[in-house]
Amino acid sequence: MRDDILRRVVDASAPPPKVVVQGATGRAARMHIRLMRGHGTPIVAGVSPGKSGEDEGLAIFPDCASAVAATGAEASIVMVPPLSVLPAILDALAAGLKLVVTVTEGMPVHDAVHARRAVEKAGAVWIGASTPGLAVPGRIKLGFLPDVALAPGSVAIWSKSGTLSYETGRRLVQRGLGQSAWIGVGGDPVKGARFPDLAPMFRDHAATRAIVIIGEIGGEEEEDLAEALLRKPIGKPVFAILAGSEAPEGVTMGHAGAIVSGGRGTLASKTTALRGAGVRVFDAIGPLVEAVATDLKGQA
Repeated sequence: MRDDILRRVVDASAPPPKVVVQGATGRAARMHIRLMRGHGTPIVAGVSPGKSGEDEGLAIFPDCASAVAATGAEASIVMVPPLSVLPAILDALAAGLKLVVTVTEGMPVHDAVHARRAVEKAGAVWIGASTPGLAVPGRIKLGFLPDVALAPGSVAIWSKSGTLSYETGRRLVQRGLGQSAWIGVGGDPVKGARFPDLAPMFRDHAATRAIVIIGEIGGEEEEDLAEALLRKPIGKPVFAILAGSEAPEGVTMGHAGAIVSGGRGTLASKTTALRGAGVRVFDAIGPLVEAVATDLKGQA
């Protein structure tokens, strides 16, 4: 994964990339455009196939190439139906966009496989599928992370579970612990950025003093992260909470990627792996928030 543009997104000293919204004329997209702009996101254009002109003060183009040529945009937030996600990603990549965030749930797996290969070939970064998005509070928000859970701070949140991460973020904010960055990688089995991909970027991210991982049972992403941290520690305190305590083997639980198979992906296997890599793992939000607060107070 080429993470140059993602590094720029989370680097407060650099201007955030200009953003296009694919599917901008949809009802939900219109609402979230207002919310994202209210958070400071530099949305410069919308894309809607077959349309052009203006919609609620936003310039609309029929494709990403036209939008990029007119605005110099480098990133896209995709808000289209499941079967339209892959064509939207391919349109974004063809226009040279280097960051694509897709929030739609239900993207077909074979489409996700195609998208991941195309993203890797283009040297781009894909956040998704099925993600609430990413944010650097007060600077940029791509997606629908709730503002009540966002505030500038020094805690990086990496999340697979949307709802659990919202509540964790809200409680951290109530304790005065905002975020240096929040990246929702999503819970699909085939996707773009994964937890291990984020570790190199945050090792030298000066604004981040602690990392909170919101994981879940199923898949091997947390175990892969643990292996990456063992090979090269991140050098900052890492805390984790895992959604889901039990799952029958081979049965999807909630997210498409939440499936236990072959003895990996269980709560026990993930907890053991993460703790072995120095991550403090909790089974409830309250103790996790208290531990983060205590640790950061000790760093002060």
